Amino acid sequence: MLRHTALLLAATGLALTACSKSSDQAGADAPLIVYSSRNEQLIKPLFDRYTEETGQPIQFITGKEGPLLQRMRSEGADSPADLLITVDAGNLWKAADDGLLQPARSDVMDERIPAHLRDPAGLWYGLSVRARTIIYSTERVDPDALSTYAALGEPAWKGRLCLRTSQKVYNQSLVAMMISAQGEPATETVVRSWVDNLAAEPFSNDTAVMEAILAGQCDVGIVNTYYFGRMQREDPDIALALFWPNQNDSLGDLRGVHVNVSGAGITAATDQFEAAQAFLEWMAGQEAQEILADGNLEYPANPAVPSDPLVKAWGDFVPNVINVSEAGKLQPAAVKLMERAGYH
Repeated sequence: MLRHTALLLAATGLALTACSKSSDQAGADAPLIVYSSRNEQLIKPLFDRYTEETGQPIQFITGKEGPLLQRMRSEGADSPADLLITVDAGNLWKAADDGLLQPARSDVMDERIPAHLRDPAGLWYGLSVRARTIIYSTERVDPDALSTYAALGEPAWKGRLCLRTSQKVYNQSLVAMMISAQGEPATETVVRSWVDNLAAEPFSNDTAVMEAILAGQCDVGIVNTYYFGRMQREDPDIALALFWPNQNDSLGDLRGVHVNVSGAGITAATDQFEAAQAFLEWMAGQEAQEILADGNLEYPANPAVPSDPLVKAWGDFVPNVINVSEAGKLQPAAVKLMERAGYH
């Protein structure tokens, strides 16, 4: 395999970065090569720490998930990648469905990562968790008026709802999980009601949704928790708050806040399975979980690891525990449903 060549940088413009000690420190160990759609500032501290502890050098390529997966498909069995790290269970499911990953066969991972946050066959594991929940104006909304995702389509929220575009995988996964819980007809009714209540055309990102609420353009929205955390960290007195929907026991499979993951899997092409597995297991341990979660204000996937104090202050919630792999399986159906409902 081509592990030390500039050919790694060809074709897609993806960036290869060395995260290893000097050659005399690393010894004869071959570097692990990681393909990652996570930003460098979030993952480099993790790689640096692992190299410090074990002497295992790590190199990584960063890029958008689409080009990374396409690169792996093109490289096939000759791919230099040992592990894939990416956001959203839909992307991890796609990589597994395309035959790009192999089972980790790890009791350690099965013990540390809850069943609903990992592939049933062990092809990938969630490593950090983000909740996609309701955000509201603390100046104009009484949280007692909020209840479920579906209720955002009720008449009380007419002209008061802002959403991110349906083109983003985060909303596709949310709708896919709703389909898994209640089927397409009921989910389409909900999505259509959201569209009817929009105060503006869907926004390009979650930050823009929150900025619109602060500006008085709308009063409620749906965002990933870490986007709110970033804004709150800059302005602790921000006039926004999170609400945990779908907490009522009577909701059945719809009970719980929608959660998703960033996660990792061992590639089918690796010739360093044991080294890749050791690194994967380390990433599910306490030190690595804190680095992964705290850097982006996410939740550790390992429930034994405490959250960052800012994240902990948002309060506890019951998550939806349908396996997040459903977000990938039903993503095509979710995209078509949103198109039918006029959600763009």
